[in-house]
Amino acid sequence: MGIVEWATSPWGEDVPIHISFFLLWVSAIAGLLFLIGHAIWVKAFAKPEKFAASGPPYRDVHIPAKVPRHSLAARLFHWVMAAAMLALLITAFLPKVGVQFPWVTYHWIAGIVLTASILFHIIHASFYMDFWSIWPDKIDIEDAGRRWRRATGKDSPAPRRFAKYPLENKMYHGVIVLAGLSVMLTGIFMMFRVRTVLFPRNPYLFGDMTWGLMYVLHGLAGVGLIALIMVHIYFAVRPEKLVITKSMIFGTLDREHYLEHHDPSRWAADGSSGRAKAAS
Repeated sequence: MGIVEWATSPWGEDVPIHISFFLLWVSAIAGLLFLIGHAIWVKAFAKPEKFAASGPPYRDVHIPAKVPRHSLAARLFHWVMAAAMLALLITAFLPKVGVQFPWVTYHWIAGIVLTASILFHIIHASFYMDFWSIWPDKIDIEDAGRRWRRATGKDSPAPRRFAKYPLENKMYHGVIVLAGLSVMLTGIFMMFRVRTVLFPRNPYLFGDMTWGLMYVLHGLAGVGLIALIMVHIYFAVRPEKLVITKSMIFGTLDREHYLEHHDPSRWAADGSSGRAKAAS
């Protein structure tokens, strides 16, 4: 059984039509196995987090009791995008397991909402936020090596405190960007295959092979999102991560968590990426 299903076009060509249905279960099971494996690792093997001392001492007077982390616009984007992605997955895969309803209309509407939210986020992140704060930097890579060496029993300096986002958040963001853009771009073109109020239907916009590859990429990104969303929800409800989840609701972190886990020289308490004032 292959991961892609094929058909013969009217011209006798073998063309891909979509991914195989079993990949849905592969993604779901892979996500579940990761959740179980991580929970066992944290419970039985993970050591308490330790950070290297960095920079001068920071007096609490310079750090507000509530450190701003996510603006209202960023939080609204997150929850709108989350709702759109869940709606897309539900409308895409419920019919595959026997739940029948007019899913196509709901699916493309959710796709439009997702597209609008992503376009908003690109503009907002590029011009109104610190664009580079979510991308890995040299310190992130060096500290990842330190953590790995310490986890495998080798001598290594303690990693430094995080900037605004830990490396794992940045890596997840990169993967979700690839999956989200793949779904969005292929989905926009696929809307020409159905009747909507936005575009005139034109199934001849591309050839059979191009359409088939587009459906395959759309499907692969879709099933990948199943595991990605499972992992995201899992970390959001873990006890040690609830403070981060709350910041996506209320927009702030407590000062104690900020000072314990974040380096003010890499992420200032005013929400910028510059150095916060140090005690003289």
